[in-house]
Amino acid sequence: MSTRLPLAGVLRLGRPSDIWFKPALSVVVAVAPPNLTLLALGRLDLAMYAMAGSLCALYAHNRPYAARARALAWVVLGMVTGLGVGLVAAAMTGSAVVLVTVGALVAAAQKALCDATRIGPPGHVVLTFISSAALFAPQTLGQVPGHLGLALAAGAWAWLVGMAPGLVRPHGPERRATAQALNATAAAMESPSSRASGTAHAAVQAAWQTLLSAGARTETRRALERLVVRAEVALAAPADADPHLLRAWARHLRGTGPVPRAADDGELLGVDVESAMPARPWWRALGPLAPIAVRTALGCALAGYASLALGVGRPYWALVTAASLYQANVTLTWSRGVQRVVGNLVGVLVFAAVVPLAHVGPAALVLCCLAFNFGAEALIGRNYWLGSICVTPMALLITEFAGYQEPGQLITERVVDTLVGALVGFVAAVAVTNRRAGDRVEQALATAEHAREHTARLLAEPHPAPGALDSARRALAAALVDLRTSVEAASGEWWQRALPQERVVRAERAGHRTLAATTGHHRAEGVRP
Repeated sequence: MSTRLPLAGVLRLGRPSDIWFKPALSVVVAVAPPNLTLLALGRLDLAMYAMAGSLCALYAHNRPYAARARALAWVVLGMVTGLGVGLVAAAMTGSAVVLVTVGALVAAAQKALCDATRIGPPGHVVLTFISSAALFAPQTLGQVPGHLGLALAAGAWAWLVGMAPGLVRPHGPERRATAQALNATAAAMESPSSRASGTAHAAVQAAWQTLLSAGARTETRRALERLVVRAEVALAAPADADPHLLRAWARHLRGTGPVPRAADDGELLGVDVESAMPARPWWRALGPLAPIAVRTALGCALAGYASLALGVGRPYWALVTAASLYQANVTLTWSRGVQRVVGNLVGVLVFAAVVPLAHVGPAALVLCCLAFNFGAEALIGRNYWLGSICVTPMALLITEFAGYQEPGQLITERVVDTLVGALVGFVAAVAVTNRRAGDRVEQALATAEHAREHTARLLAEPHPAPGALDSARRALAAALVDLRTSVEAASGEWWQRALPQERVVRAERAGHRTLAATTGHHRAEGVRP
């Protein structure tokens, strides 16, 4: 099966995230104190190591605080580990070919681990940017511990920045996820379509994942669970639900006021069952990600080698460009490549306009970087290319922390590396076929069919075990979301065998009919949508 590569809509701007300002403000608060301290000490040459830790503040903003604490700690550890590999390699060899090879392997590992743990956004790209830049930073082995210590200290500060909002709004992530599920369900009811329904089911599933990872089931979280159940029931029986009521509940979840009370749900015994079940180990997801990891390693290595062959002084820019392309399939990788090239080319023009101001003095340089940090996170949610307009000049200005750089040379090298990285990286994506995408569809189909059969058996029982039907319904809904995600990923892959489209359609229709039947069972038990 071949796939068309789209151009229409690739640069279209979307709506900003509901919390676009949170990562934007967090990264400024995380970056500013370390950089301003180094500025006061006259050691801006160390700013790259501090920024390695500070940029960890970009992660985990959608996670509940209990899960966020763990995720941010792992991000800091992963960032410092990647930085350490880069610095040790830089200290041990001056061979650019060896350094590019190490960078490509590290980038592949970062891509696989971030995808397996679903740590994004921003995923592996920030980690790869830091570790790749470290490979070409002049270094001795004796300097490495101090530089890693600085990164670790900045990472600890970023951890505190990420956790601080929990003091004011401890249930904020759960409330937002529930509100998004309610609004998506209302939208699917008001404008029925397969896309709207898929979006709503995915939002409901995301809300459950958020609530199940939130820690202790407080009364507030139980109230949020009841609202998500109302969204589930409304999706299964839209004719019996009121979208205006769902939107009203979503509005009331803003701020810190009391959570709206929905109809009782039989104590949500199914959630108790799911909470007690062990989570699926993340490393089981690494197998299906092997082709994407190979693409990343090959594409990054070839992009770096090509940059070296052209005599560019910073081959890691080409490596990072290639690393930033790789998405779930070739079609999405192509779209990201177009966005990256457009954003970077516009970004170098912005750098050319701003660099005279940045050269006024070290303080101006730091302030310009902070402004671009904010702009990148504020804009990137609308479209990747728009955020890249700020990321590009920020990356160019960071190179000046160690000393003045000729702007013309920086611009030339960045443009060349962008084009080389995007071209070579995409060729590697096409060359490394992902046959496992079709296998993933077969597995998702089998899981969805098994979940539907299990739910149907429980429906046939006169008195199913307490909570069993609720748990089975959520498992079926999750399986259907995973099936749709797997099909969409495989549909955008090149040289893929024909997908079992008819079987997929039958499984989805049967699954949604079974979900609707569980709603009828709930009404028979006295639970109204």
